[in-house]
Amino acid sequence: MRLTLIGMSGTGKSQWSARLEEAGFTHYSCDRRIAAALESELGGGGDHMFQLGEWLGFPFEAGYDEREAVYLAHEHDVVAELVDLLEHAPEATTGNVVIDTTGSVVYLEPALLERLRRCTTIVYLSVPHEHHAQLCRHYIENPRPVLWRDAFLLRSGESRDEALARCYPALLASRQRLYEELADITITTDERSIPGFAPEDLLALIRAKSGER
Repeated sequence: MRLTLIGMSGTGKSQWSARLEEAGFTHYSCDRRIAAALESELGGGGDHMFQLGEWLGFPFEAGYDEREAVYLAHEHDVVAELVDLLEHAPEATTGNVVIDTTGSVVYLEPALLERLRRCTTIVYLSVPHEHHAQLCRHYIENPRPVLWRDAFLLRSGESRDEALARCYPALLASRQRLYEELADITITTDERSIPGFAPEDLLALIRAKSGER
């Protein structure tokens, strides 16, 4: 089985990828590969997600747009490399694979995303609207690399935190539409938060939703 997990930062992509790795999957982390490509910018050691978040910064900071473009270019290269690998390697030789994408994977070229879709089952880890405020607070308190793509606008008389709190839900809503368009199947928070829900349960649910027997 070849899986690609998509969804907003903080929805559990890396957690489930790690659990699938423990269950025997080969885990490809796009964030780790982007961090490796940006090693000269980030410096060595430390939490790669924290380092990427610190480097990219918030959308109101000087140079953000330029860093966003650099990040997206590296993301394209990382996903293209993984797609090339899977397209040219029989599934029997690669075994079970999970690609742990960034939240911004939906901004890549449609042709590349279509190739990704052909060689993996794309699974969207969705979150309900009532969790959006929590995701926003987590982003403000613990910055992750989030690409805003012009979705941030600071209004006159508005603090930066107020603007983030107002704009982040709109970013989530726009991302949700893109995730749903790209995904083969969706796994909801309620479905994956059942007590005792294990990797084998996730795989069984994916098989059921994708029509596999």
